[in-house]
Amino acid sequence: MTYLFIIITVLISIVAFFNKPLFYRMQFNPYAIRHRNEWFRFVTYGLIHVNWIHLLINMFVLLSFGLFVESSYREYFESKGSLYYVLLYAGGIIFSVLYDYGKHRNDEYYNAVGASGAVSAIVFTYILFNPAGKLYLYFIPIGIPAVIFGAIYLVYSAYMARRGSDHVGHYAHFWGAVFGIVFTILLKPAILVNFYHQIAGMIR
Repeated sequence: MTYLFIIITVLISIVAFFNKPLFYRMQFNPYAIRHRNEWFRFVTYGLIHVNWIHLLINMFVLLSFGLFVESSYREYFESKGSLYYVLLYAGGIIFSVLYDYGKHRNDEYYNAVGASGAVSAIVFTYILFNPAGKLYLYFIPIGIPAVIFGAIYLVYSAYMARRGSDHVGHYAHFWGAVFGIVFTILLKPAILVNFYHQIAGMIR
């Protein structure tokens, strides 16, 4: 499914790069959703991106974490694993912009695009499964435990969202992460117990 998500997103994003009317029709615009009943925008915005860099970063992160999460879902949920994984990704797209929808539903000029909310849900589900795993950032030469990275990222996203000065959808990142964690725990609460044991093992 991860490869399928990537293929679909890349193809549609490329088409939208060269078809601006389609791009504008698909982007997340709370005003159009609220006042013109264009509810499809809750999903279609996650299939398009601003430019190649935006697309490549999101798809690289999705590939890096998605295969692990997809495999873990199949391990935990067996025959329903693929279905739940699709719901995780789709739910991340929708849930991550609900806050922005409520805040900007009367703002005709607010727009957003990109799969960042869904990707954030995938990344934080990975952290839930593997909190002790090491994440490497290009400007930090040592691995950071995933759970510590996650905590810093959530605080950073919440802080930057409140500032609202860089035109990045930090609220979508934050709420996408929250959705990924909550959705997975609701599906199988025992995962939280496993998370606790891994954290305890790190502290010892």
